[in-house]
Amino acid sequence: MTKIKKIILISSFVILLDQLSKIFIRIYLDVNSGFKVLGNFFKIMHVENEGAAWSVLNGKWILLTVLGLLFLVFIFRCIIKDSRNTKLNIMGYSFLIGGIIGNIIDRIIYQRVTDFLSFRIFGYSFPVFNIADTFIVIGMVIFIIDVFLEGKEEGPMDKEYKKIREGKYGKSNSRRGKH
Repeated sequence: MTKIKKIILISSFVILLDQLSKIFIRIYLDVNSGFKVLGNFFKIMHVENEGAAWSVLNGKWILLTVLGLLFLVFIFRCIIKDSRNTKLNIMGYSFLIGGIIGNIIDRIIYQRVTDFLSFRIFGYSFPVFNIADTFIVIGMVIFIIDVFLEGKEEGPMDKEYKKIREGKYGKSNSRRGKH
């Protein structure tokens, strides 16, 4: 299966999971109602967010939709230019695309995003978020890890230097050959 097909498949799963969870919340919970799952630490709370995280750009759903679409275009250009085909690379792209499209669907249909995951840690209540937001954050973390690991891979010159150090090209005249 090609990289693009894998990304489409995984992104589609993320979108489906996100949209089904939001449909469930809209059907079974009134806005601004919810229930405790783990005491005050974790609650399911139905919130309709007309902005982005922390209600930034509240009421600007058209702008947020356009920004999301522009970011998708940027991601697709990156996919085309990126020759790497690692699991981390594919998962990072897939999670970002699925999460962004999940929230864009809400903005286009409802002019707001349905959020429902509410956490309170050490007295701080995090902004309520959804499955799409979760996948966007995980996708970004995966990209950070992937970039870090990419820098740790041996390049062609590193491999040649290693062969020289290990004596695979014959005896070295250098006294510094062994450490």
